[in-house]
Parts: sequence; structure tokens; C-alpha cells
Amino acid sequence: MRRRERPAGEKLLQFSWRDTLLTLLALALAIGLSALCRYFDPEGDSYAPMLFLFAVALVSRLTRGYFYGVAAAVLSVFAINFAFTVPLMSFNFSLAGYPLTFLVLLATALLISAMTTQLKRQEERNYRARLEEMRANLLRAVSHDLRTPLTSISAAASLLSDETKDIAPERRRAMLAEISDDAQWLIRMVENLLSITRVGEAADVRKTPEAAEEVVSEAVRKYRARFARPVASISLPEELVMAPMDPILIRQVLSNLLENAAFHAEGAENVRVTLRVEGDEAVFEVSDDGAGIPEAKLKTLFDPSAAQPSDSAAHSRNNMGIGLSVCRTIVMAHGGTLSARNLKGGGACFRFTLPMKEEETHA
Repeated sequence: MRRRERPAGEKLLQFSWRDTLLTLLALALAIGLSALCRYFDPEGDSYAPMLFLFAVALVSRLTRGYFYGVAAAVLSVFAINFAFTVPLMSFNFSLAGYPLTFLVLLATALLISAMTTQLKRQEERNYRARLEEMRANLLRAVSHDLRTPLTSISAAASLLSDETKDIAPERRRAMLAEISDDAQWLIRMVENLLSITRVGEAADVRKTPEAAEEVVSEAVRKYRARFARPVASISLPEELVMAPMDPILIRQVLSNLLENAAFHAEGAENVRVTLRVEGDEAVFEVSDDGAGIPEAKLKTLFDPSAAQPSDSAAHSRNNMGIGLSVCRTIVMAHGGTLSARNLKGGGACFRFTLPMKEEETHA
């Protein structure tokens, strides 16, 4: 059953440790700078309002929703009144201009929060629309590409089952090998098709914290069971890497990239899967020691429109664009990025990242 899509504003007022700490830090910075300015210029009384106005604007821009910006505005007014207006260290709500200061800070918080929320919603809509368009294009491409091997299998099976046909043993073995190859290709395509469907509409991916090492090991084990060359190896960090993901989908990404090396890395003897942590991202790399990727193909490598199948079954089986496009769609749905480059010493490297902290906008 598909998860209900969460409206963009559903979490606007929910508590967040990140936003709370950011608000407190911004206000503490404003207090510290205001105190410093007052120390060097005891007669100056305009520093605190400007510094607290900047703090309110910063909080409103960097936090989600309206709550923290409004809270920062209210706390700023009380802080200015208590610590930076005469008499110091006491409240005086009858001061001239006090209502104006309060209204300006509050209006600033509301305005910036509204603009930020609107921009984030628009960004999310654009992201979802782009991902859904990619998903639709991939479904069309995969569906079209299923016809050729099915036709080939049907024709070969019909010919082999016709007892009136006198087929030489060598030709019979070749036809059976073709059926097996086409069937294996269909299995891979169906797995990709299921992966695209699993992504769901508008990046609806169920993510749970998973040990990335286990996902990598399972993908490599599956690869080794099918391919003897290139020889697969793994490089893992010493510490456990936990990242929010759908393990089935990420395993499919790794399987596609490994199979891509097996089918398309000309002259490759080895393929290596590397996992490491960079900042707050888990980084996966699948590299080989083959001939690399032609420069002309690098720009359209992940474009499903550039991977449209021909009427040739061999061409369809050797078409790597659809599988790579599936990888990109899955990685994007996880909030990560996927790229490819040629290595200086020869070979190609596919690199994708997964955020180790789940973002609410793509949950």
C-alpha cells in the first residue's frame, strides 16, 4: 500500500533540535556582539536592534516554517529591552519606540519565513516533477525494450519445438544459448522495472537506517555468482556506516553498476566497490580497469532518451543507458547524486552518494 504523500506544510510547527539549537546560537551571537559593541561604545544604542534584526532574519531563513523566526523576534525584543536599553537589566515596556521595534522584528520574521517556506515548497515541487518525469520516461523505455527479447525467445522456442524441423546440434545449442541470454536480460530488465515502480510516485521511498557494508557485500556476492570476470573486490571503512535507504533499491543500483562493468568495461580484469564517509554523506564507488567511457557518451550516460532501444536484440542487451538511468532515479529519490568519470590510469568510476541524515523535504 502506497504511503500517503505528506503535504508540504504539515511539519511547519514541529519541534526540531536542529532549528532550536540554531535559534539559540543566533540569539547568543547577537547578545555577545551587542555586549561587545556596548563595551567599546557605551553611548551607542543602535547596535543591538540591528544585530538582533540580523539574527531574526538568519533564523527565519535557515529554519523550517514560521515558529522559530517568530520566537526569535519575540525573544529579541525582550533581550533588547532587558539588557541593552536604559535602565539596564530590567524591563521597561513604556519606552518610546518599543512597540515599533517589536512590530519591525515580528514583521521581518514573518516575511522572511513566508518567503523561505514558499521557496522550499517550490523547490520540492520542481524536484518531484523532475523525478516523476524521469520515472515516466524510464518506464516507457523499459516497456518498449521488453518486446525484442520476448519476440526472439518466442521465435526460437517455436522453432525448437517443431519436430518437423531438422536442426543441427550446433545450431540448436546456439539457439538455446540465445534463449538463455535473452531470459537473463529480461530478468535484469524486470528487476529494473520493479525498482522504478518501487520508487513510487514523486519520490515516495521508504528509508530506514541500514548498514551500507551489508548492502555492498550482498550486491557483490550476487555479482560473483553470475560473473567470473572482471573479478570483484570490496574496500570498506573500519567504522560501521549507517545511512537511511531502501536497501533493495540501493542493492539494485550497485548490481546495475557492477553488471555495467561486466558487459561494457572493455578489457577490464578487475572491478572494485569502495565505500567511505565524506562529511555527512556515504560515498559508494564502482571502478574498473578497462578502457573507460568514450568522452562523447559521458554527457548523455544517464539520459534515458539517449538509450532508446533499436530493433536489434543484441543492441538491446548491450544497452547500458536504461540501467544507469534507473540508478540515477533511485539515487535522486534518496536525495543523493550519481556521476561518472574516466580514471587517469585507465578505466571508469561511477560514484554515488547517500545522505547519512534523512532530510525532511524528501521523506
